[in-house]
Amino acid sequence: MLAENLENWAQQERQEGEKLGIEKTARNLLKLGVLSVEQIAEATGLVLKDVVKLRTEGKR
Repeated sequence: MLAENLENWAQQERQEGEKLGIEKTARNLLKLGVLSVEQIAEATGLVLKDVVKLRTEGKR
């Protein structure tokens, strides 16, 4: 039980780290200004809505 909980926690942490890395990549691509939000969503696997949100956050 404890080992299973530990494995689940580790998997969740890995997934969160991966998500943060993908979002960082999307932010960097947005800063470059070369690709459209649609292209960034396709390249990163993020939902278009999330890329638009990252773009909006970056303008603050």
